[in-house]
Amino acid sequence: MSKTIWVIHGPNLNLLGSREPGIYGTATLAQIDADLAKFGSDQGFSVESFQSNHEGALIDHIQTAPAAGVGFIILNPAAYTHTSVALRDALAAVALPFIEVHLSNIHRREPFRRHSYFSDLAVGVIAGLGPSGYRLALQAAIESLRAGGPAAAPAASTNKG
Repeated sequence: MSKTIWVIHGPNLNLLGSREPGIYGTATLAQIDADLAKFGSDQGFSVESFQSNHEGALIDHIQTAPAAGVGFIILNPAAYTHTSVALRDALAAVALPFIEVHLSNIHRREPFRRHSYFSDLAVGVIAGLGPSGYRLALQAAIESLRAGGPAAAPAASTNKG
């Protein structure tokens, strides 16, 4: 069983705490990452976080996950949720289980935010619970890995409905 979980944050999440606090809250990314690292460590897992505003950097990082021994990914693709086929393809290629997390409820926001290129590949999706969503995703990832976890992320759906 892998004891390494990656948390990957997409663009603009480095501005948490000051960026639209009415939508995203006041917790900073550093606070969220520290909480996750401590919770993971307390459970015997290594939690490593990575944030980039650049799609290619996120893709490059994801592609290294299998060689790094990562067992599970928690992903907040941020704005790339609605635009990035390339990031989706990287996740499909590494075939690691992941949970998609959003601080805000993307289904209560602008119509363009309601579509995700990742949800059908994800083991689960958590949206609208603020920073608590990350902790819930981490708890689920740990439980999954302890139970033997999914061998890989589900195959991409061809269902257009």
